Amino acid sequence: MTDFSMELNEDQTTLQDWVHGFSENVIRPAAHEWDEREETPWPIIEEAAKIGIYSLDFMANAVADPTGLSMMIALEELAWGDAGICMALMGTTLGVAAIMANGTPEQQMEWIPQCFGTPDDIKIAAFAVTEPDAGSDVSSLRTRAVYDAATDEWVLNGTKTWITNGGIANVHVIVASVDPELGSRGQASFVVPEGTKGIRMGQKFQKMGIRASHTAEVVLEDCRVPGSCLLGGKDKLDEKLARVREGKKASSQAAMATFESTRPAVGAQALGIARAAYEYSLEYAKERKQFGRAIIENQAIAFKLADMKTHIDAARLLVWRASWMAAARKPFLNGEGSMSKLYAGETAVRVTEEAIQILGGYGYVRDYPVERWHRDSKIYTIFEGTSEIQRLIISRAISGVHIR
Repeated sequence: MTDFSMELNEDQTTLQDWVHGFSENVIRPAAHEWDEREETPWPIIEEAAKIGIYSLDFMANAVADPTGLSMMIALEELAWGDAGICMALMGTTLGVAAIMANGTPEQQMEWIPQCFGTPDDIKIAAFAVTEPDAGSDVSSLRTRAVYDAATDEWVLNGTKTWITNGGIANVHVIVASVDPELGSRGQASFVVPEGTKGIRMGQKFQKMGIRASHTAEVVLEDCRVPGSCLLGGKDKLDEKLARVREGKKASSQAAMATFESTRPAVGAQALGIARAAYEYSLEYAKERKQFGRAIIENQAIAFKLADMKTHIDAARLLVWRASWMAAARKPFLNGEGSMSKLYAGETAVRVTEEAIQILGGYGYVRDYPVERWHRDSKIYTIFEGTSEIQRLIISRAISGVHIR
């Protein structure tokens, strides 16, 4: 097991500087434009692919870091540049994480490269769980997967909503119910390859924040995929369903296995937004003069900045701890993954709001970026489990009581 250290090694420092440079020179100058356009920033993705940030190799190397910190460092720096563009770049990793969590080694080798493509032929992926009537309650999924033994195909029907890259992805990973009577224990994940008939984009959402990231419905109508597209394989699924029907414990749920691995990553993105707002408002407070002196000389402003910095550093500690625990395969006995996402998400909202307050009227207009950062921050208390759901997970973990 790798020892935990707060001091970054040479490789991690190099990674941090490299990604920060890309965010500073490429992402930030384009952030306002793509927020206004509310479109996927393909030119930015192409630039990221050319230098290797948007690639399977980048993700594999970051995930392989035994300390668990490399991916968190990269995500913080990308979100520091712009959260919407960060999601456009990293939304694919949600689909990849689902394949990694549920797929066989052969399926991982087949599908994960297709999620990224190449710099000359870029691909993107999507992970689809949420439905109009099933958000935090994943046990209520209505999307059905029915096996057709005659053709060795699965037939998918249903509607997914709030899906990053939904409908435009080259590879979709769909969580569907195989046996509705078993609730979340009767679900499985399926890869829907590019060009499959019966899958289409529904409504595209116009969002408050992270507007450079595409979010839409995914509609499945008699969508047929080969039996080999069931992640984990049919034998494994049949064994799991048999155990559940006999009253035995099943392995992790298809959706939860993905969320457990991505919550610290979500926290890292929120951390990047918070840090961006803190750094900007700190410099503003040093330069802005009122009543003959810089406003940072007033305790009311200085104390805000002190609190902002304290919350940011505390959030980073929680994110790094959870990431290290995951890499070291230490169980989240007290909901450490949820703690990191909860605290970092709420810190981003708090810090960006205070940044607006420090800038006053300037913070409220789009000429200054803190307004966008505040809009972007709010989603981090909502997606991949709301703050209320994170508190539910933590409270159950620390109490051993099934709190509702």
